[in-house]
Amino acid sequence: MTEVPRPLRLGIDIGGTKVALRAEQGTHPVAETAFAWHPRRSADHDLAQLTLHVDELRTRVGAPFTAVGVAMPGAVSPDGRVVAWPGRPEWAGTDLGAALRGLFPGARVAWADDGDLGALAEARAAHRDDLLYLGVGTGVGGGLVRDGALCPGPARGSFEIGHTVVALDGPRCTCGRRGCLQALASGPATLAHAARLRGSEVAFDALGPAWREGLPWATGALRRAARALAAAAVGVQEMFHTRLVVVGGGFAHGIPELHVLVDAELTDLTRPGVPRLEVRGAALGGLSSLAGALELARTL
Repeated sequence: MTEVPRPLRLGIDIGGTKVALRAEQGTHPVAETAFAWHPRRSADHDLAQLTLHVDELRTRVGAPFTAVGVAMPGAVSPDGRVVAWPGRPEWAGTDLGAALRGLFPGARVAWADDGDLGALAEARAAHRDDLLYLGVGTGVGGGLVRDGALCPGPARGSFEIGHTVVALDGPRCTCGRRGCLQALASGPATLAHAARLRGSEVAFDALGPAWREGLPWATGALRRAARALAAAAVGVQEMFHTRLVVVGGGFAHGIPELHVLVDAELTDLTRPGVPRLEVRGAALGGLSSLAGALELARTL
């Protein structure tokens, strides 16, 4: 009897500074790659770079993909056009749906918010039906899972916790407002604040070791980010009675103590009569959204 080939799926996590791709057959990973975006020029230039890496991965696995799930940080309209992506504004107006269907002819393709997909993947990993996921990277994304489903749900839009205002007189966000969580707690925002405190530029690789040494500029920058994240989490808890917060994303993966700092900041933010939030680091490290993209591909 001829064995029926297992479907070949692809998950893509599109980020502000890099893209991760993982192919699987059945439930087994067969190949993966990642690349950093070239300096910003245009959406067409970015899509050409993505096409190059997809073609290389397709050649490695030796077969076309049957289903593709994409984690996308920008806001995408129901007709598949990018409405806004503050991290890469040149993508606004891009027909993402048409671009992906052209890149994967014959495949079933779907996309969703990267924070929402990260939340679903972390909920599955934690065996929990209710949790708040905070993805800290180039921006701050996130998702809320309630009773095993995303809130507010795909039909009503993504859970944009990164643009929750946590400091009325805070720094300007890439979206144009002041005081968004992203403007205080994203990787670039934290490094910029560390540089101001230090008086010179701070590289990402230097921040963690400096914090562990107790250097004031590092502890000050990370505590500000952690307090902003804790404040946003408490706000969600008050409205939805969340019990678990998972802190992930690429920046948090590089600073594995970040969730511990967020937990410490909850001491002053927890009010009487409300259970203290449980805070964990992401079980999937910096790959929560990529895992979520593959989960999306499996549903197609």
